[in-house]
Amino acid sequence: MWINRTLSSKLRQLATKFPVVTLTGPRQSGKSSLLKKEFPDYKYVSLENIDTRDFALSDPLGFIKTYPENVIIDEAQRVPSLFSYLQTHVDEFDKPGMYLLAGSQNFHLMEAIDQSLAGRTALLTLLPLSRAELNAAGLLNNEINAQIFFGFYPRIYSMDIDPLDFYPAYISTYVERDVRAMIKIGDLNKFIKFIRLCAGRIGQLLNMAAIATETGVSIPTIDSWLSILEASYIVYRLEPNFNNYNKRIVKTPKIYFYDTGLACNLLGITSPDQIETHFLRGALFENLVINQFVKDGLNAGRRPDLSFWRDSAGLEVDLIHTKGMDQFGYEIKSGLTFNPDFFKGLKKWSILSSTPPDRLNVIYAGDEWLKTSSGNVIPFQAFLCN
Repeated sequence: MWINRTLSSKLRQLATKFPVVTLTGPRQSGKSSLLKKEFPDYKYVSLENIDTRDFALSDPLGFIKTYPENVIIDEAQRVPSLFSYLQTHVDEFDKPGMYLLAGSQNFHLMEAIDQSLAGRTALLTLLPLSRAELNAAGLLNNEINAQIFFGFYPRIYSMDIDPLDFYPAYISTYVERDVRAMIKIGDLNKFIKFIRLCAGRIGQLLNMAAIATETGVSIPTIDSWLSILEASYIVYRLEPNFNNYNKRIVKTPKIYFYDTGLACNLLGITSPDQIETHFLRGALFENLVINQFVKDGLNAGRRPDLSFWRDSAGLEVDLIHTKGMDQFGYEIKSGLTFNPDFFKGLKKWSILSSTPPDRLNVIYAGDEWLKTSSGNVIPFQAFLCN
């Protein structure tokens, strides 16, 4: 079953402008399937294949001669030395859409691009499905807890796979293949414990010292491991927005997962019903909402400018979305009932940032739209981006 992806139109457009288009994103987000569907006349080669990889490594000029144009190269980061040969080749012919590259290890891929293909390739990121994509396909579950639990990896929906089967296999494959390929880890159990500890800190200020103590490794190791999770699209940091409002502003980032289903599995959650009373339900709901903003931006071919605000007294705005010169504040609540106190942090931030009430929003799990003097109240289920 094919689920239409919002990024398709941007992908096709950029392939008419750049000689190379590079598509990154986590494993199993649908990169290869999207490229094959949108460019059915292109040859497909995967550098995950040992023979193909050896060919590209041992005879890059022969590889380029065999695949001179209209080629999809999957897992391109596997042979970073190939990129300099691609550069010479695309510079010689300078035709749009010569190569489509896909990769799931952003660190190695971007390093190779910066060295050889900078200015020659458009960069796009494909994350797991958005709620809008699932809704358009008639596959979006009406229950919020189910949305959190199932997550958004395409194979879960296209192949009707139980999340309890999909995510353990995903984690095992990720650790065995991607992590080992990026760094040498002596004790994989400690790394898995580290990922689980990150899942337990969704929506919290990042405290690497505390995670290091619980994991039994050094703070620099935690910093390195966190970079690995970010490079492979497992987690991301939401940076604070402190724009000189005053000196009593928190300047530590918060941590979120790119997919709530993966986070649920790491937390040991085994059913949507269990989420209802879980102590992290509010944080998981917050993660679900913020991911929607992340996907909306990336699906349009841009990286959204997202941040949060918190002062030393604990007043907070969960999400600040900056668009050009305008800022929009969002408080995210998992409850079904609206409370005017939800606007408390937003009001304080609006004074400091001179943001008008019509740009202040509460997203909650209830059903009623409200326009108040303090701002807008938006039901999450009706809030579909893309």
